[in-house]
Amino acid sequence: MSLDVANSSVISTILRHDTKVTSYKIALLRAINDVVISFPDVYTYHQNVLVPLRALADYWIAYYWPFVDPQRPIYQGRRSQRAGGLNTDIAFRQALSSLRLEWERSIGTSSGPSDGFFLINDMKISRKNQLYSPELLQQYHAAVVALCDALEMPICYAGPGKWALFAKPVKFKYLQGQGISIPGTLPEDRCLVINAELWQTFRDMSLWVEALCIHEWCLFTERLLQEQPEQAINRGDIYRLLTDRPDNRRPLTWERNHIDILLLEGTEFICPWTERSITQGVSYHLDHLMPLSVYPMNELWNLAPSDPHFNAHQKRDRLPSSQRLARALPHLAHTYANYMTSRQLASVINEDVNGRFSTVPQLISQDRLSFPLAVSQVVGNFLNDVAISRNLARF
Repeated sequence: MSLDVANSSVISTILRHDTKVTSYKIALLRAINDVVISFPDVYTYHQNVLVPLRALADYWIAYYWPFVDPQRPIYQGRRSQRAGGLNTDIAFRQALSSLRLEWERSIGTSSGPSDGFFLINDMKISRKNQLYSPELLQQYHAAVVALCDALEMPICYAGPGKWALFAKPVKFKYLQGQGISIPGTLPEDRCLVINAELWQTFRDMSLWVEALCIHEWCLFTERLLQEQPEQAINRGDIYRLLTDRPDNRRPLTWERNHIDILLLEGTEFICPWTERSITQGVSYHLDHLMPLSVYPMNELWNLAPSDPHFNAHQKRDRLPSSQRLARALPHLAHTYANYMTSRQLASVINEDVNGRFSTVPQLISQDRLSFPLAVSQVVGNFLNDVAISRNLARF
């Protein structure tokens, strides 16, 4: 039996047959799956991967966000039909509910099911999270702490017995030499060690893992008693909540302002898809290379000036074919080189690249050739890998 087949059997057994009193185990495997996709070049080291619990906790914020709607909370644990019976639910409901309420106060309106994805994306980017109030940042950090504590339970009980599939998470500083860490890991981070072969299985089978996670999560939640009989929900309701994805409602004002300054100074950009020249006075869209509907990433490496008509009417939420991507790579490298001529954009793209990719060297101010080429190559591989593993529409 191949390792992929054996590991996929372990994953499906946990999702379909493991005892579950909450949806934690499902959420754990889905979060691991998303982390594997989100850090695309870690696999090239062929080592065990060290994942901070806070990286998994971020995804739990996004997944459980719609279930802590104050107007319609959706319980995620078994509830007894007998008076005084044992009820279970997510231990972090209060912390996540408080975060959601503070978010709604900050944006001045009610929250959508996928706003958790927006929030965790902004929290990863220093220029974004600095715009939030101290109160929201405090609630976010409190929620992450509560979620990290909750993650210990499914990690412990995933598989046949305690610590059968995963070892007990320990701080990164005690794991030196036991694997490669994902970008941004800190010495004090408690880390989950994921076996190299299991990491590769998630990478090869990410579409199947996500589909099975969502399917089992829908079935699990549908069977749960909610607080009031009239609040009963069906699997279709849960599916819509779990698969909701954000649109492009957040303006990219800071990025556009700095690109406009470069254009005013005479810098020329080239649309990576149409090869159209973009200069001062020429309209452009700031295209998300990885569409928001796939993964909401506003990092600078994922943003490129592009032909507005092509972006709106042909690319839309699709990814480029391998051939089209190969033709676009020199233009992406040119875009990144242009960013490096701006002190502010150079600092940002360095931060954003180093927070996402493991194989790109640190930005050296004198090296304005190899860095853009390295970034364009790793971004191209990322787009192509996601398109293949998720079987996405391509143009």
